[in-house]
Amino acid sequence: MIESQIRSTTPALDAIAHENYRQQGLIVAPVRLAADVRTAMQQSLEKLLAFRDDVAPESLICPHIPALGLGNDHAAIAIAAEWFGYATRPEILDCVEALLGPDIVLWGSQVFCKPARTGRKIPWHQDGKYWPMRPLATVSAWIAIDDATPENGNMRYLPGSHRDGRVLAHRHNADPGLVLPEEVVPEAIDESLARDDSLRAGEFSLHDVYLIHGSEANRSDHRRAGFVVRYMPASSVFERGAADNVMQSAQGAVRVDYATRPIWLLRGTDASGRNDFRVGHDGSYRGGRRLSDDL
Repeated sequence: MIESQIRSTTPALDAIAHENYRQQGLIVAPVRLAADVRTAMQQSLEKLLAFRDDVAPESLICPHIPALGLGNDHAAIAIAAEWFGYATRPEILDCVEALLGPDIVLWGSQVFCKPARTGRKIPWHQDGKYWPMRPLATVSAWIAIDDATPENGNMRYLPGSHRDGRVLAHRHNADPGLVLPEEVVPEAIDESLARDDSLRAGEFSLHDVYLIHGSEANRSDHRRAGFVVRYMPASSVFERGAADNVMQSAQGAVRVDYATRPIWLLRGTDASGRNDFRVGHDGSYRGGRRLSDDL
């Protein structure tokens, strides 16, 4: 049994939380990671920032995969294994399972770290604009490493904006002050409806693939870092033939290669029967777990 298949002893989501997620598109989980885990995540972040000083801290893609930037030396593999451990914590997966069902695939993650006073803005967008699975379906767990507040640029969202189940028109915005290059067209946004996703360190929220969300720049004296983990139901197919994505950073573009990215079946079975869990789990990727180690 792999670690991610173990159920936690903390409560997952009740019927009210599940209905709130369906209506609003985002909920805060009734779980806070333990103090020792919160401390460990802070330490892991410092290691990651030191390794990846070539990339803007708001654009640290898939830290659980060393081949995507950390490298394959022993220290890099150890760092990636730490992030893999956070992404597969049972108390998080229990909440995800309540929303997605029993068949869960880990396909991506990202650290969004906004430094004090200089952390950049994330424009209003829908995650589904960027992603390669069909049908389009993902629950994202946004785990606060630091307290996330309106002052330091917490995530904001438009409740219910996911309910149409479609990706709205986006436009390209090359402003270097933005973390992402695509934003929902302004006429589709009513900022008077926006809510703050304020979290204490160790708390996490869960949001839908179609939810419109973004965040303001960090002009405060306090860093705002979060680890976002992407889970899809195994009834969807991770399309490796999809065009590579490009995420903008202050130091340049960060290419996201879907063709070679390893993904993990964390719980259940591959309901689609079409996902390839072998790609990336070979000699070129030595961090975390291989599929053969899990099954």
